[in-house]
Amino acid sequence: MRTTGIGGLIVVIWLIVGAIAAGQRGYFSNDDTNCAEAGNTVVTIIAGPLNYFGVNPKVDCDLPQPSK
Repeated sequence: MRTTGIGGLIVVIWLIVGAIAAGQRGYFSNDDTNCAEAGNTVVTIIAGPLNYFGVNPKVDCDLPQPSK
């Protein structure tokens, strides 16, 4: 039982550190968000503390255009 609580706490701390890294990179300050910017924000949060060890995740997002 206790390992589940500790594991959950580690995951929460991991995601908080990732959110801080995303904030420092300015991902939360832009009002115009496209697919790539949203993807970059999400993978930066998931990468967590790895951001401070040189990991700089990027997402390239090409959405199909609607037919005319």
